[in-house]
Amino acid sequence: MKDIICECGHKNPYGTILCESCGKPFGEEANSNEILNMRYEGSARRSQTYKRTIIDKIWNFFSSVKVGVWIIVIVLAASAIGTLFPQEIYIQGASPETYYKEQYGIIGELYYKLGFHNLYSSWWYILLLAAMATSIIIASLDRFIPLYRSLKNQRVTRHDSFLKRQRIFGITKTDNADEIIGKAKTELEKKRYNVKEENGNLFAEKNRFSRWGAYVNHLGIIIFLVGCMLRFFPGMYIDESLVLRDGETKVIPGTDGLYYLKNHEFIIELYDEEDEKFKGAIEKTDEGMVVKNYQTNATLYKRVGEVVPGKEPKLQKVKDYAIRVNDPLKFDGYKLYQSSYRLNELVSMTFEMERKEDKQKIGTFTVDLLKPEGTYELKKGYKIEILDYFPDFAFNEKGEPTTLSKAPNNPAFIFRMYSPEVPDGEVSFAAIGQYLEPLGETKYKVNFNDVETTNSTWLTVRKDNTLWILIVGGAIFMIGVIQGMYWHHHRIWIKRKNDELWIAGHTNKGWFAFKKEIVQLADAIGLEKPIDQLEAKQSRKN
Repeated sequence: MKDIICECGHKNPYGTILCESCGKPFGEEANSNEILNMRYEGSARRSQTYKRTIIDKIWNFFSSVKVGVWIIVIVLAASAIGTLFPQEIYIQGASPETYYKEQYGIIGELYYKLGFHNLYSSWWYILLLAAMATSIIIASLDRFIPLYRSLKNQRVTRHDSFLKRQRIFGITKTDNADEIIGKAKTELEKKRYNVKEENGNLFAEKNRFSRWGAYVNHLGIIIFLVGCMLRFFPGMYIDESLVLRDGETKVIPGTDGLYYLKNHEFIIELYDEEDEKFKGAIEKTDEGMVVKNYQTNATLYKRVGEVVPGKEPKLQKVKDYAIRVNDPLKFDGYKLYQSSYRLNELVSMTFEMERKEDKQKIGTFTVDLLKPEGTYELKKGYKIEILDYFPDFAFNEKGEPTTLSKAPNNPAFIFRMYSPEVPDGEVSFAAIGQYLEPLGETKYKVNFNDVETTNSTWLTVRKDNTLWILIVGGAIFMIGVIQGMYWHHHRIWIKRKNDELWIAGHTNKGWFAFKKEIVQLADAIGLEKPIDQLEAKQSRKN
């Protein structure tokens, strides 16, 4: 594909409609009398020129505005679906498989099976973001590079057909062209135009930078999308939950086992119901109380040395801190927020084995609901074995016992009871307020005796190394929007033609204000009022 050499001597890429230098029309555009299509200055866009290889076809596909819009629509639709129900990371202490079905029925179950519960980290959603970024990059390059070339190479003296086919055009016969050109230069400079002269002709331009507004906000979007995708790289973005019971120490998620946190005590402070300032507000609440403060008294530790399997890690105290709402614990780029809590959570249950015939007490045993043992020895010849454990007991659709979550909200057990009378063991079911003999009547039974509770705090662990990228991307996007919205690219050409002066003008937007400005200029320098050829043509049709 050969370059197009214009009569002015400028070499234009194949596919150019208007010469980048003098504006002379080429091809079909040269045989038309219609107003010139100045979009992208008639430059040669790659997507409209090369269509042979697979690379050309991929480039042309992603450079299409229609394709880009559809990708954005699909991304928005997928993002909206992800907000219908809570994402899995916000479901604390519950099994996603049962949570969505129990809470939202068949739609929730379908939501889970289709993978929407982890939508924003799914491979296909990330692929959509990548496709959107690719579309924006290719579409921008396809238009920006030729537009930049055309605006950079434009001459002062333009081809006659280029000027005559501008939307704003006028001809004035005059004998004092030099005087008018001088006045025009002075007036345009007052209006902050960048004025150039060549062979007695004049070219004035201002606000060219506004033409780059669309590409600046495209750049902002690309940076923003890069920030979004970086969140899926390890260590770049962490949003995890940490549940700690009073007195418990755990590794902080997302820190690679380097930091630990101990919850000394979770406390709730209430406003005094006798205080006249808050008495009215307290009486209006259903609970009869208004919370003043949620607080976790914690100690942050850092691991010293490597982890040895089977041994407790050696921890070094970093600091004590009272974590409150809107007052997170900050360390090494991490933030621990107070997000929720649970009072009087079950931690252990005590049972008693009893002979039914004479109600003789055989012995008691205590089950740690967080880490239950498999077998509990009582006295010689007697022991209890846990066959199954349901932390959050319920019956499923088939009438079979199951658990709704891993949290011990409603614990239930299936025990096997061994005794000298029944050495092979007997099976029983026990829970708070329930006792069943699923395999028939037994000689012994297990009675619920006591329960131990504690408070637990729910913390959100957050680290975001992508936030500054998102902020930069958003700021650049807004700069581009303002740049293209509040400034318009104005150009005015004045050309000597024998005993005539031709005046033509073009703007990329804001034609009403531009026409008013160019008419005022013509009046000030003594030229006839230029006409809007598009309006004149429409008037003739009507």
